[in-house]
Amino acid sequence: MPRPIQAAIHTDALRHNLARMRQAAPDARVWAIVKADAYGHGIERAFEGLRGADGFALLDLHEAERVRALGWRGPILLLEGAFEARDLELCSRLSLWHVVHCQEQIDMLAVHKTHTPHRVFLKLNSGMNRLGFAPHRFRAAWARLDALPQVDEISLVTHFSDADTPRGVADALRVFGQATSDLPGERSLANSAAVLRHGHDAAVRADWIRPGIAVYGSAPDFPQHDAAHWQLEPTMTLASRVIGLQQLAVGDTVGYGSSFTADAPMRVGIVACGYADGYPRLCPTGTPVLVNGLRTRTVGRVSMDMIAVDLAPVPEAGIGSEVTLWGRAASGAVLPIDEVASAASTVGYELMCALAPRVPVVVA
Repeated sequence: MPRPIQAAIHTDALRHNLARMRQAAPDARVWAIVKADAYGHGIERAFEGLRGADGFALLDLHEAERVRALGWRGPILLLEGAFEARDLELCSRLSLWHVVHCQEQIDMLAVHKTHTPHRVFLKLNSGMNRLGFAPHRFRAAWARLDALPQVDEISLVTHFSDADTPRGVADALRVFGQATSDLPGERSLANSAAVLRHGHDAAVRADWIRPGIAVYGSAPDFPQHDAAHWQLEPTMTLASRVIGLQQLAVGDTVGYGSSFTADAPMRVGIVACGYADGYPRLCPTGTPVLVNGLRTRTVGRVSMDMIAVDLAPVPEAGIGSEVTLWGRAASGAVLPIDEVASAASTVGYELMCALAPRVPVVVA
């Protein structure tokens, strides 16, 4: 039989979370962000749960081709725009909208030959200092784009750097408002944290929202709030089974480096999951895990193919018992991916995207 590890993608949860974003930002249209192969879920697997969106946003031209191949005829937005001039040829052929964040991309458009002018999203750097035109250069960039016959409608876009923190969005919103005052075009500003924390503000939600991680069931401001607080459901479950048992005496150790020592007799289950499956090696003793739907903890270091779990809270567990590394157990109990990520000093995004190719994936 195959090794007993499997990831499940939950279509109903994707659909629910997308609806939750609409509820949080009434009247705004919604981009479904499917960059990084739909945050590790797989574009083809996630598509059915996300097709209720108004558009799909991504980074990669190959990903755009995959979305079109699924039958999507609505808007597709390239969030980082064109990387070289020939990318614009595919934008024309696939009717892609694209971000413009630097002068070089305007230069590419100026020499691009197309029968159909492009819809572009001019990006402002409102404090993130990643991509986008500085505020004092923004209007000149808009004027240059507006003069190009290759350009049709110009939308305006920025990205909040602190929507998930106490600093919030006020500073960036002020910068955006000043730079774009009186300019025509639809606006797009809000990421997941901005939608959930500030979506009641019409200026924040604007015309298009761009929720990413929240659509995939992770809280954008964890640990201040968890997914349940935001009424989000897990969209990915990583599950395995107990494949071995060990009875420890006082003083016995577990795993490489003997980093865990038993201070009392205990029973340990060995689970078919390790860092080669995408489970973080940095997860220490005490990382939460569900066995038969009941919460317990890992003990010792994560190995390439196995982890050890404390079976004391689950005395009936044995070979073949269900283990939920994150997501939803068969009983309905949920282990939020954010808790596991936090134990590894990272974020849920990384765990989703790091799911290894050797893990079988099903759509549930």
